[in-house]
Amino acid sequence: MSTLGLLAQTPHRARDLGVPFDGTPGQFNAITDVPGVAVGHTTLISGEGKLQRGVGPVRTGVTAVLPRGAGNSTPVFGGYFSQNGNGEMTGTAWLEESGFAESPILITNTHSVGLVRDAVIKWQLSEADKGHRTMPLWSLPIVAETWDGFLNDINGFHVKEEHVFAALTGARTGPVQEGSVGGGTGMICYGFKGGIGTSSRRLPAPSGAFTVGVLVQCNCGRRPQLLIAGVPVGKEIPGQVPYASNLSPTGTELGSIIILVATDAPLLPNQLKRLAHRATMGLARTGSVSGNGSGDLFLAFSTANESTAVQDVGAAPKDAKMLPNEAMDPLFEATVQATEEAIVNAMVASDTMTGIDSRTVIGLPKDQLVKVLQKYNRIAH
Repeated sequence: MSTLGLLAQTPHRARDLGVPFDGTPGQFNAITDVPGVAVGHTTLISGEGKLQRGVGPVRTGVTAVLPRGAGNSTPVFGGYFSQNGNGEMTGTAWLEESGFAESPILITNTHSVGLVRDAVIKWQLSEADKGHRTMPLWSLPIVAETWDGFLNDINGFHVKEEHVFAALTGARTGPVQEGSVGGGTGMICYGFKGGIGTSSRRLPAPSGAFTVGVLVQCNCGRRPQLLIAGVPVGKEIPGQVPYASNLSPTGTELGSIIILVATDAPLLPNQLKRLAHRATMGLARTGSVSGNGSGDLFLAFSTANESTAVQDVGAAPKDAKMLPNEAMDPLFEATVQATEEAIVNAMVASDTMTGIDSRTVIGLPKDQLVKVLQKYNRIAH
């Protein structure tokens, strides 16, 4: 079965269970609450039983984030931060140098990064030929990854060019499907089934009424580390931990997480890098210590300053708006809050999955989660 495009919002999210979070979310509680941001998924699920390289079972996919939507190729100011570099996010050398994210941002599995990167360029050319976008002379796409080889035939290279095109072309604003979808299809988070999660925060008017949205591909952490709403959920639900996945024989972490932060606040690249740093604190609230084997890579971008970001060769100097650094604390807080919730949403939305060699990773048991939170008086009995 191959599921292409953006699907309807899953009915189960952390707030639906009563999990308490700080801050006020936007309409969709998603990265798409930042005006213009669009998300698309291609989900690839097929086969069962014994691993046959090149055949399956397949549990993988691609997720695409378009900062200004499908029809607008104007770059966005961006900033990048590597909390722990045991991973890959292409295009970040130029992002750091120029201060601009100039292409869609895609997330997939570790061994599909190269193909996805090349396919993004082909898609941009195709869209330019149709008159839908402009194509720069050269492109260095941003493609990130986490490893899904515990459940997926990762060396079978099942992600193809058409799957990348489908995720990009199918990107939409509005509700975002979470859990075992897109690039997050085969991922594991804190020993439970993980994947894609998203959340947002709307700042009050005195703080500018800006929106911060976060999207994560969560494949990190060990079961005993997991905290939800400050409660040691991982220790309270210890059973059925995958015998491999994010826990090596020596007990070191082998997972990763990609975090994308979007905002409509007018921030310059150095300020966006500061925002990307704060995603680390949201990750830490869920218990991660960013182990040696974890690729924890974060990117923040702003959809403001669109006229400034238009890149006209030889054009006159342009004016850009920016918030004073002294006004950034509410954005920092919103980033931390939305990151924490996005990670929990990724687990709550993910159901139990069986992949290669009949390996099974359980979904976070929602009834047990509620009981644990009640035990610690975080939600009402």
